[in-house]
Amino acid sequence: MNDLSLYLASVLIWGSTWIAITFQYGRVAPEVSVVYRFGLASLLLAAWCFLRGLKLRFTRREHGWLALQGALMFGINYVCVYLAEQRIPSGLMAVVFSLLAILNLLGARLFFGTPLAGKALGGVALGVAGVGIVCLPGAGSTFGTASLRAGLALALGGTVAASLSNLVSQRNQRHGIPVMQGNAVSMAYGATFVALYCALSGRPFTFDSSLHYLGSLAFLSVFGSILAFGAYLTLVGRIGAGRAGYAMVAIPVVALALSTAMEGLRWHWGLALGAGLCLAGNALVLPRPPQPKEAPV
Repeated sequence: MNDLSLYLASVLIWGSTWIAITFQYGRVAPEVSVVYRFGLASLLLAAWCFLRGLKLRFTRREHGWLALQGALMFGINYVCVYLAEQRIPSGLMAVVFSLLAILNLLGARLFFGTPLAGKALGGVALGVAGVGIVCLPGAGSTFGTASLRAGLALALGGTVAASLSNLVSQRNQRHGIPVMQGNAVSMAYGATFVALYCALSGRPFTFDSSLHYLGSLAFLSVFGSILAFGAYLTLVGRIGAGRAGYAMVAIPVVALALSTAMEGLRWHWGLALGAGLCLAGNALVLPRPPQPKEAPV
């Protein structure tokens, strides 16, 4: 695949996973759907690693860090996301989740000492202001009921958990844990932790054999959890993280368009302005690719 194909695959697949999650609701508890999704994705990714001859053996210390990564990203994060999307439209969920790039920037400063440029600080301010406007009561916000406000709180909680997981993943990569093998193991840990939570809280492990549930499960497990991630990592390797990171700005646009078409998301001036500011803030905080130096005359 060329660079454009990899970019479009990342944006279109991840942008559509937000609406695909809504097809999981019904007979199966959202938390149990998380178990099914990442349990299946982990098995498929482990099989792929085995066929490629990639080792899945890690030290006890490495397993501890992978378990933490799995608990945050594939456990807490996605449980919050699935529960939030029962209360708020998927497009709004994607806008809130776009704060991830901003939280990653602040977390890298706090935990790794990464310096903050003035432009990045401006991006942080724009992003936070954008989400604030989307939720502002006087701006035509839809967050007028307790259920919608709970959905917003869950969305923010999931975004924070995902950001912490990204920091753990960064730490793991710096210590030599490969991305794909690490994801196979951390997905298994995440699915296991959520399964234990379901068992302790009395969530029944029911299953829905309908076409829409099986189709969404396959799409989220194979495309959303494996292929899109593989396409994005390949793109990062080819053109660098700075340029590839702009996919994270385009993803909420796709999610908002699908939410408008399929969920009847109602637009108001606060949503339009807030989403625009949030996307602009994300664009500012993303790192720029290094410019080539001019050859001396």
